[in-house]
Amino acid sequence: MSTVPPAPAEARRRPAREEVRRALLDAAARTFARQGIDGASLDDVAAAAGFTKGAVYSNFGSKEGLVAALVDDRVSAYLDLGLAAVENDPGATLAERARALGDRLTAATDEQHDWHLLFLELWQRTVRSGRTEGAFVQRRRELHAAVAGAVAAHAEQAGAELPLPATSMATLLMALSNGLAIERLVEPGSVPDDLMGQVLALVVQAGPVAGTGADQH
Repeated sequence: MSTVPPAPAEARRRPAREEVRRALLDAAARTFARQGIDGASLDDVAAAAGFTKGAVYSNFGSKEGLVAALVDDRVSAYLDLGLAAVENDPGATLAERARALGDRLTAATDEQHDWHLLFLELWQRTVRSGRTEGAFVQRRRELHAAVAGAVAAHAEQAGAELPLPATSMATLLMALSNGLAIERLVEPGSVPDDLMGQVLALVVQAGPVAGTGADQH
């Protein structure tokens, strides 16, 4: 009596929950960026990831849950990327760190094209709704606080005085990064690879602005 040989271990293996979540988040980023959050269905996201809609519900509960998880994932990745860019050389000056950070964030604009499109849609939805809470707003606040803390820490480590308070520097950094990313997406050649790094280096090399309380981190 013939028997059917067992399937290879690779074929029998079910993807781990974290692998499924990762695939769904990546698929959501691509799908929402191309179709819009409201224009894309959970079926679209699931199909792009190679799963059924049930996988989306079991991992994120709802479309809003998926969007919230995607925001958390991409904002965390953005922060980690920025921190890694300035931690390679503890002996670097603050201007050198600023230049390295700017160059890395500019490169990320090209690497994370889908996230920037999604960011613009999330920003638009938030502004139009007038909401002051929600996953997008909350994670932006957390990112701002983390960036301000990192700026203050790096200034202290480099023995440099910031030209503006660390919180203001964080606002400037985030606004500059987002604004240049928009320009680069529309017309890549209008934003040289080293422009943001040059601007940040010039900013931190400037002396403290009178009346700003720049020493208050």
